[in-house]
Amino acid sequence: MYNDETNTVCPNAKKCSGCQLQNLTYAEQLKMKQARLVSLLGKFGHVNNIIGMDEPTHYRNKMQAAFGYRDGKVISGIYQSASGRIVPTDSCMLENEAADRIVVTIRNMCKGFKIKPYDLRTGKGYLRHVMVRCGFASGEIMVVLVTAKGDFPSKRSFVNELLRRHPEITTVVHNVNPTETALFLGRDSEVLYGEGYITDKLCGLDFRISPRSFYQVNTVQTEVLYSVAKKYASLSGEERVIDAYCGTGTIGLTMADAAREVIGVEVNEDAVRDAKENAKLNGITNAKFYAVDAGEFMSALAAKGEKADVVITDPPRAGCSMKFLKSLISLAPKRIVYVSCNPETLARDLRTLTKDGYKVKKIQPVDMFPYTGHVESVVCLSKEKADDYVRISVQTKDLKTKAN
Repeated sequence: MYNDETNTVCPNAKKCSGCQLQNLTYAEQLKMKQARLVSLLGKFGHVNNIIGMDEPTHYRNKMQAAFGYRDGKVISGIYQSASGRIVPTDSCMLENEAADRIVVTIRNMCKGFKIKPYDLRTGKGYLRHVMVRCGFASGEIMVVLVTAKGDFPSKRSFVNELLRRHPEITTVVHNVNPTETALFLGRDSEVLYGEGYITDKLCGLDFRISPRSFYQVNTVQTEVLYSVAKKYASLSGEERVIDAYCGTGTIGLTMADAAREVIGVEVNEDAVRDAKENAKLNGITNAKFYAVDAGEFMSALAAKGEKADVVITDPPRAGCSMKFLKSLISLAPKRIVYVSCNPETLARDLRTLTKDGYKVKKIQPVDMFPYTGHVESVVCLSKEKADDYVRISVQTKDLKTKAN
C-alpha cells in the first residue's frame, strides 16, 4: 500500500517548479505516468504496472543548495528552473531531512564567520553551493562546501563548529569552482575532515561515493530498478555481459555474481576510476572497466568476431545515438536490457532495434522520482530467431494467396 501524501503541499511549489505533480495525489501520479508509458511504449508490447514507493517523500540521498544574498541576508535554496533565481528554502519534501538541517546550519554560520555568498553576476563573494550526500544504509554523511577561488577564512574553526552542531557528519570536503558559470563542482578539492568520501550499500554491495561520483539519488527505487534489470538479463553464470554507459559500475557489478564476465564501458574517466575501486571494494574479480566510447568499443569487438551474450545500456536522457545502436546491432547480443530515464527517446530507440531483428519481451516502469514528471523503465529485448522470419514470411504468402 502506497503512503498517499494527499495533504502534502510545499509552500514553494509554485516558485520552485521542482515538484511538477504536487497537485496530484501519489496514486494519481502513478496512474498518469502509467498512461503516458502505455501511450508511448504499448505498441512494442505489454507495459507492466508501474512500481511505486511506499514512502514517496524525502527519498533523495543527494541535495545541492545554492547560496546568495537577498534584502541584505544570506539565503540558501533551490534554483528555479525557468529564471535561475534562488528560491529560499529551509526544507524540501523530497530531500533528506538531515541534509536540510545541515544546510540551514551552514547558512546561519556564514555571518559569524564573515563568509559572503558568491554573486554570479558580479563575480564577488565566496560561498557558491553546498552539496550534502547521505548513505541510505550506512548513515554516513558528506558535506561539500563549493566556493570561488581564494582562501577559506577560518576554515578549521568553521569545520569544527559545523561538526559540533552536527556530529553525524562523517566527512567534509572543500571544492573550488573558479569559473564564472553556474557549473556546480570544480576540479580541485581538499578534504577538511574524514576520508573525503562516504560508503553506502546497494543490492548487497558496498559503493564508495566521492563528491563527483554518479550515484542514483533514490536508493530504495534503485534497488528495485537494478533487481528488475538483473532478472531481465536472465543470467546463468556463463554469459559475457557488457554494461554500456556503465558510470561507476553499479549495474554491472550487481550482475557480476551471476555472469561469467562483466565488461563496463564509460567515456568518463573519473567514473571508470570509481568503478574499478568499487569492484576492488567488493572483491569482484570478473568485472573489467574501460574508459572509452561504448559504441566504438562494441564495433571493435564485432569487427574481431567477438560476441557478447547480454548488453545492458543505461543512456542519458538523450537516449542512444544512432552510431551506438548500429554498433549494438552489429554485435548482435542474445539479449538487450535497456534502462531508460526518458520514455520518448526509449520509444525512438526501440523502433530502431525492433526493425533490426530484436523483439521487446518485457517492459517494467519504476517510479524513481515521485512528485516529478520523470519516470524510469526497464525493457528486455531478445534476438529473433531465423525460423521466426520464415514463419512470418510463410504466413504473409498464404494471406496473399487467399486474397487472390
